[in-house]
Amino acid sequence: MTGKQQLIRSNLRHRKRSLRLKITAMPNSNSPGLVLEKQEAKTKPPPMYQVVLLNDDYTPMEFVILVLQKFFKMGREKATHVMLKVHREGKGICGLFPRDIAATKVEQVCSFARQHQHPLQCVMEEA
Repeated sequence: MTGKQQLIRSNLRHRKRSLRLKITAMPNSNSPGLVLEKQEAKTKPPPMYQVVLLNDDYTPMEFVILVLQKFFKMGREKATHVMLKVHREGKGICGLFPRDIAATKVEQVCSFARQHQHPLQCVMEEA
């Protein structure tokens, strides 16, 4: 591989979109050479997860609203709406996140609830 081909490959690797190079020999050519064709690699977006609060009989409604405002950046009205959904239906969706962020949110909420001696449960479900 020549230096020019290595430079082209190196530059393509550092682009925002992933590219694959298809290298083919030039048919019936007097001069030796290669043809580089770029093909865009199709990448899937990461799987998303719902962060869900579960109802219990002991956690005060105001604490649930506080959690929704603090960890999910909800306004008072939206947090109240989600809290009532948790209270009436048994669970409420707090947000949709990639796996790592969802796991972090679940851990933060559970830890915060334990620190304040509330049995509030938070889980993540694949969307």
